[in-house]
Amino acid sequence: MKVSVLGAGGWGTTLAILLHNNGHQVTLWEYKTAYAKTLLRTRENKDYLPGIKIPKGIKITHSLKESCSARQMIVLAVPSQFIRSVLKKLKRYDFNNTIFVSVAKGIEKGTLLTVSQILKDELKKLPHGNIGVLSGPSHAEEVAKKIPTAVVAASHDPFTAKEIQAAFITPYFRVYSTTDLLGVEYGGALKNVIAIGAGIIDGAKFGDNTKAAIMTRGIAEISRLGIALGARPETFSGLSGMGDLIVTCMSRHSRNRFVGEQLGKGKKLKDVLKKMQMVAEGVETCKSVHQLSVKHKIETPIAKAVYKILFEEVDPTKATYELMTRGMKAEDE
Repeated sequence: MKVSVLGAGGWGTTLAILLHNNGHQVTLWEYKTAYAKTLLRTRENKDYLPGIKIPKGIKITHSLKESCSARQMIVLAVPSQFIRSVLKKLKRYDFNNTIFVSVAKGIEKGTLLTVSQILKDELKKLPHGNIGVLSGPSHAEEVAKKIPTAVVAASHDPFTAKEIQAAFITPYFRVYSTTDLLGVEYGGALKNVIAIGAGIIDGAKFGDNTKAAIMTRGIAEISRLGIALGARPETFSGLSGMGDLIVTCMSRHSRNRFVGEQLGKGKKLKDVLKKMQMVAEGVETCKSVHQLSVKHKIETPIAKAVYKILFEEVDPTKATYELMTRGMKAEDE
C-alpha cells in the first residue's frame, strides 16, 4: 500500500517506521523545509524521537503534492489545532480511493470539532467511510522500541476500520477495531485534560489516593460528556478510554501530565509551554471541553478545576479543596 504520514513528530515518525516495516511504501511529510532536509541527511529525528534510525526506504519530503498524490492511505499526525490549515492545502486532490487516519488527540478550539469532523468540513467530497482514527495507550518512545502495545482503529465503515487494523498490526503493536469513531476520538482527546489534572496532583504532592480519585472520577466525566456528544458508553472502558487515560496520567513520557506537574509545583502555564518542544494537546482541548460541557449542560468538575488552574491561575490546592467539598453525590451521577 502507498501510505503517507503527514507530520514528522515523534508519533508520526514512529508510525512511518512501523508501516515501512509492515511492507508499505511510506512517505513522511515534514512541514519545515530545513528540518525535512535534516531528517534526510541524518536519518534520525533528534528533536522528537532521538536514538531511532529512520530506514532509507522511507521517503522524506516537505512537498504535500509529493505526499498526497495517488495514496491509498494518509495518516494525519499533525497536532489537532493545525490540521485544518494542512487540509485546506489538499482540496485540489482526488481522495475517493484514499483512507484518512487521524492519530491526533484533540478538539479544535472555536469550532469544538474532532479531527474526523474537521475532515468532513474541509474535504467535502471525501466519502465518510474513508475516515478513520487510530488511538489508545501508545507513547511513541515505547512503540519505536517495539514494546508491546494495544490500540484501537475506528471508522463508521467497519471495512475501513479493518483495513486500518490490517495496515498497522504487528506482533508488538496489536490493533483492535470498532465502529464508534466519535467515542474513540473523544476518549483520546478528553483524557488529556484529566492527565493535566493528574500531573497537578503529582506536582503538588497530594498522593496516590488523590490521583486514583482523579483518574476514576475523570473517566466518569469523559464518559458523561462523550455519550452526550454521540459516543457509545462501552468505548470509554476500552483502550481509547480507560486504557489511554491510565497511561497518560501515569507515564513519564506524557506531555500533558508534565504540564500539570509543573503547574502543581507552582510554575506559570506560559513559562511551562515556552520551554516545551512538543505540543501538549490537553491545554487547548481543556478550553473546548469547558465550552462543550457548558453548551450541553454536562457536569465536568475535574475538567472545570483544570480549566481554572490553567487559565484563571487558581491555586491547585484551592481547586482541589473545592472539588472535595462539592455537594454529596451518588457514584453513578
